Amino acid sequence: MQTRTITSILNSFRNNMKNLLLILAIVSTIAACSSSGAGDKQAQLDSLKKEHQAITDKIKKLEEEIAKEGGVKTPERMLLVSVTEAATQPFAHYIELQGKVDAEDNLVVTPQIPGVIQNVYVKVGQKVSRGQVLASLDGATINAQLETMKKNWELANTMYEKQKSLWEQSIGTEVQYLTAKNQKESLEKQMESLNEQYQMTKLVSPINGVVDAIDIKIGQVASPGYSGIRVVNFSNLTVKGEVSETYSEQVKEGAKVKILFPDLNKEVDSKVSYAAKVINSQSRSFTVEAKLTANDNFKPNMLAMMKILDYEKQDAFLVPVNLVQKSSENDFVYVAAEENGRKIAQRQTVTVGKIYNGQAEITSGIKAGDKLITAGYQDLVAGQAIQY
Repeated sequence: MQTRTITSILNSFRNNMKNLLLILAIVSTIAACSSSGAGDKQAQLDSLKKEHQAITDKIKKLEEEIAKEGGVKTPERMLLVSVTEAATQPFAHYIELQGKVDAEDNLVVTPQIPGVIQNVYVKVGQKVSRGQVLASLDGATINAQLETMKKNWELANTMYEKQKSLWEQSIGTEVQYLTAKNQKESLEKQMESLNEQYQMTKLVSPINGVVDAIDIKIGQVASPGYSGIRVVNFSNLTVKGEVSETYSEQVKEGAKVKILFPDLNKEVDSKVSYAAKVINSQSRSFTVEAKLTANDNFKPNMLAMMKILDYEKQDAFLVPVNLVQKSSENDFVYVAAEENGRKIAQRQTVTVGKIYNGQAEITSGIKAGDKLITAGYQDLVAGQAIQY
């Protein structure tokens, strides 16, 4: 009985020890895993990368050996591209700026003296000629003074003629003659002054043109410099704009200009008729003008886009500007070439000139017949196999 008890105790002890050892092993494993962390994972990743590289090298070596032995080589990966043969074409570069239509003869005819508007002789839209009377003020007072002055002058002139006749016959005194003469001439000057004042009661057009607005009414008291009648000569219009001083060397009188009217969807050709010689100190720009041909659709203050030609070439090599890529040393484009019977992409160093409207002028590096890669160039590297 005692022996069985001791054996039972020993077996229980052994079982407990096994359980204890198992627990210690698990704890040790957990601790080892906790302590290894990301460092062991990085080591495992590095090891796998090395193995992958070694396998890749072995595959490449075997492929080369198979090819030398006459075996089938893995097909080379080729990129699909589009090409365009380089050819010369006309190229023009423009300086673009915003302008507006201006009338050289655009003025408001106002009274020269204060007075009440008596008559308006024209209507809006009516064509008028230079010297035509557009309206008149009440000149009754001046006219009455002028009539009185005429009568006084007639009497003075009669007295002068008589005194002159007597003086020529040596009758009378020189004082009487000179007094009569002075009286007549004084009245003549007064009449001349009154006539000028009377003429000022008329609003006269100084130009040929069209009545664009009438801001006076019959019975209205008018004053110089205020409301009047606007007359515009629509056959003498120009477009004015401001050009940056950067282009002062290029923009000269006689330069070709394209004038675009966005609201009319119309474009006309002209030339620079005037280029200011003075730079505006605030805007750092100078004024340019281009004349317009007569057209009923063109109106003063209408917005216009001016495109001034500053460079043109008839046989330029042009490429879309996005084809030109940059390296740390130069600009280049990709062209299709052949090497050992293979079609490959080749870098071609180029020199870029003017750029306009999405097109870049290539001044060197491209010749006629070169096959420019125009699509699929984004993923290319020099020597890359291609097909097109």
